[in-house]
Amino acid sequence: MPPWRLRPDGLDLAVKVQPRAKRPALGGLSPDGAALRIAVSEVPEDGRANRAVCAAVAGALGLANSAVEVLHGAGARQKTLRVTGDPASLAPLLEKLIA
Repeated sequence: MPPWRLRPDGLDLAVKVQPRAKRPALGGLSPDGAALRIAVSEVPEDGRANRAVCAAVAGALGLANSAVEVLHGAGARQKTLRVTGDPASLAPLLEKLIA
């Protein structure tokens, strides 16, 4: 089962974030397979890491930064992101990221 749930206006994406990473990266699944792994170099203060995560996902999917927002887990490493866009075109792009 993929780490996203399709919605009529986009999808909800489960992510596991590693803040303060030496190398930012996006791709692959968490060890339990329930979330997309994202590493950002920003610190988790004042929402900086959350903004970096949203920007990384938006960039990977070719969307504007405003199309991705944190839905749940703003203060946790496990988050759910709301991605606005065409779900039929977003799902294949996400499948490439987890491969």
